[in-house]
Amino acid sequence: MTNTEWQKSSFSGSGGDCVEVRTVNGTVELRESDEGHVIIHTTPTNFAAFVQGIKAGEFDHHA
Repeated sequence: MTNTEWQKSSFSGSGGDCVEVRTVNGTVELRESDEGHVIIHTTPTNFAAFVQGIKAGEFDHHA
Protein backbone atom coordinates (compact mmCIF):
# COMPACT_ATOMS: atom_id res chain seq x y z
CA MET A 1 0.00 0.00 0.00
CA THR A 2 1.55 3.28 -1.09
CA ASN A 3 -1.47 5.55 -1.43
CA THR A 4 -1.61 8.89 0.43
CA GLU A 5 -5.34 9.19 -0.35
CA TRP A 6 -7.78 7.68 2.15
CA GLN A 7 -9.15 4.33 0.99
CA LYS A 8 -12.49 3.11 2.29
CA SER A 9 -12.76 -0.50 3.39
CA SER A 10 -14.87 -2.60 1.02
CA PHE A 11 -16.55 -4.06 4.15
CA SER A 12 -17.67 -0.66 5.45
CA GLY A 13 -21.38 -0.04 5.59
CA SER A 14 -23.33 2.86 4.22
CA GLY A 15 -24.30 5.92 6.18
CA GLY A 16 -20.85 7.06 7.25
CA ASP A 17 -19.71 4.08 9.32
CA CYS A 18 -16.53 3.52 7.32
CA VAL A 19 -12.98 2.54 8.15
CA GLU A 20 -10.40 4.27 5.99
CA VAL A 21 -6.68 3.61 5.58
CA ARG A 22 -3.72 5.26 3.86
CA THR A 23 0.06 5.37 4.02
CA VAL A 24 2.10 8.50 4.58
CA ASN A 25 5.91 8.42 4.63
CA GLY A 26 5.95 4.67 5.35
CA THR A 27 3.42 4.86 8.19
CA VAL A 28 -0.03 3.30 7.96
CA GLU A 29 -2.86 5.53 9.17
CA LEU A 30 -6.38 4.41 10.03
CA ARG A 31 -9.47 6.40 10.87
CA GLU A 32 -13.22 6.00 11.18
CA SER A 33 -14.91 8.34 8.72
CA ASP A 34 -17.32 9.86 11.25
CA GLU A 35 -14.37 10.65 13.58
CA GLY A 36 -11.94 11.77 10.86
CA HIS A 37 -9.84 13.86 13.24
CA VAL A 38 -8.87 10.74 15.25
CA ILE A 39 -6.09 8.91 13.37
CA ILE A 40 -4.25 5.78 14.46
CA HIS A 41 -0.65 5.51 13.24
CA THR A 42 1.13 2.16 12.95
CA THR A 43 3.82 0.33 11.00
CA PRO A 44 3.10 -1.77 7.90
CA THR A 45 4.19 -4.89 9.84
CA ASN A 46 1.79 -4.22 12.71
CA PHE A 47 -1.01 -3.37 10.30
CA ALA A 48 -0.48 -6.66 8.43
CA ALA A 49 -0.62 -8.56 11.74
CA PHE A 50 -3.82 -6.70 12.66
CA VAL A 51 -5.46 -7.60 9.32
CA GLN A 52 -4.39 -11.25 9.74
CA GLY A 53 -5.94 -11.24 13.21
CA ILE A 54 -9.21 -9.89 11.82
CA LYS A 55 -9.28 -12.57 9.12
CA ALA A 56 -8.52 -15.26 11.71
CA GLY A 57 -11.43 -14.10 13.89
CA GLU A 58 -9.23 -13.02 16.82
CA PHE A 59 -11.46 -10.01 17.46
CA ASP A 60 -14.83 -11.74 17.08
CA HIS A 61 -17.12 -11.58 20.08
CA HIS A 62 -17.88 -14.94 21.62
CA ALA A 63 -20.90 -15.51 23.82
